[in-house]
Amino acid sequence: MPHGLTQSADLDALLRAVRACTVCEPTLPLGARPVVRGHTSARLLIISQAPGTKVHETGLSFNDRSGDRLRNWLGIDRDIFYDEDRVAILPMGFCYPGRYPQGGDLPPRPECAPLWHQKLLAQWPRIELTLLVGSYAIDYYLADTRRPTMTGTVAAWRDYLPRYLPMPHPSWRTTAWERKNPWFGAELLPEVRRRVAGLVK
Repeated sequence: MPHGLTQSADLDALLRAVRACTVCEPTLPLGARPVVRGHTSARLLIISQAPGTKVHETGLSFNDRSGDRLRNWLGIDRDIFYDEDRVAILPMGFCYPGRYPQGGDLPPRPECAPLWHQKLLAQWPRIELTLLVGSYAIDYYLADTRRPTMTGTVAAWRDYLPRYLPMPHPSWRTTAWERKNPWFGAELLPEVRRRVAGLVK
């Protein structure tokens, strides 16, 4: 079997295993529905937080308003964003984790990344840029090299290139953050769009 086909078969088997995972199902209010996507040819990887309720219902990553905002930040449409030959999407937690009693989603389940991430990353050999979207992805992947705050880390985005590019999570809460940090739209987003355009063309 040609090497490329072998890789695809290995990834397909791994994705089936991930999507059948029930390791933390007893803690999940809506049950397990792991969401992850990407083919071996993908050159752009988005590591995000965890699915919300709409993503859980549809099984489609970023199929919500935060996804609309992220696509706007990246300068790509839904067709490109959901083209698994070009874009892989890997959440820190694969399933909807539930909500705090006072509101807001719980953190991604901690079991997912140690259990599955390295196995999946090994099946995406062509990734050239990884967008770390949100503080959970930033903290996990940048670890000791991150700045004391998410804002400080994103502001230092040049230090993490060419492998990583940290970004805030594109929720409605980031609207005020963007106003307070105009460099994000003036400096970081043009560079993100330039790099993303080169990877998904």
